[in-house]
Amino acid sequence: MTRKEGRIEKSIALVTGGAKGIGKAAVILMAKEGAKVAVTDVADDEGRAVIGQIRENGGTAEYWHMDVSDEQAVMDVFADVKKHFGPIDVLVNNAGISGVDKPTHEIEAEEWQKVIDINVKGVFLCTKHAIPQMREAGKGSIINLSSIYGIISAPDIPPYHASKGAVRLMTKTDALIYAKDQIRVNSVHPGFIWTPLVEELAERSEQGVDRFKSHLDSLHPIGHVGEPEDIAYGILYLASDESKFVTGSELVIDGGYTAR
Repeated sequence: MTRKEGRIEKSIALVTGGAKGIGKAAVILMAKEGAKVAVTDVADDEGRAVIGQIRENGGTAEYWHMDVSDEQAVMDVFADVKKHFGPIDVLVNNAGISGVDKPTHEIEAEEWQKVIDINVKGVFLCTKHAIPQMREAGKGSIINLSSIYGIISAPDIPPYHASKGAVRLMTKTDALIYAKDQIRVNSVHPGFIWTPLVEELAERSEQGVDRFKSHLDSLHPIGHVGEPEDIAYGILYLASDESKFVTGSELVIDGGYTAR
């Protein structure tokens, strides 16, 4: 009996923020579906643990330490991934932080800039250095992690909302620029997903983790927050040829949050 080919069997994928949460779920699933996966993050211990898990399950993956806001680091890692696996044809711009939760007039410029450097500049730098490799490969899929808060807003974390709105429009612009190169660019907009980032917000809240999570559950018509795997399957779809006619689109995976 021949082995069934995975959905992205011939792909070489680089995922930022791949050590935890949505990124971790994505790299595990993509490796399971046949891709060679470059896992990048600044959380080295967790990143290496993910690589071990992938290899135990028969997948192919390597870990690279990479700060997405540092262009030289991005250049060096992308070049090394190409030497190791070949030209990248799937990029998942997942790395991000929530930043400070203050009203706009209380935010320091440095606090604002830190979020923009990782959430926006990081997407720009990784896209910039992925494009030449995708042109060499003859095709590509860039998947940018935005948020429901790239579409609607809420009265909190202003720099985060600004950053995710920027990612949404960067996606559409790049989709138009690179369509002629057979490079597709799409954004994913999760609702609240129970990841380390959201858990950190819960721990910082005055109401405590359990009440915070219960409140988040109530915001989603489906009745609960999502799991990282819910987003990973959307990423997998956009990485695969199943979405070959999809570019400049917003894939909202939010349990009905934005339908209200």
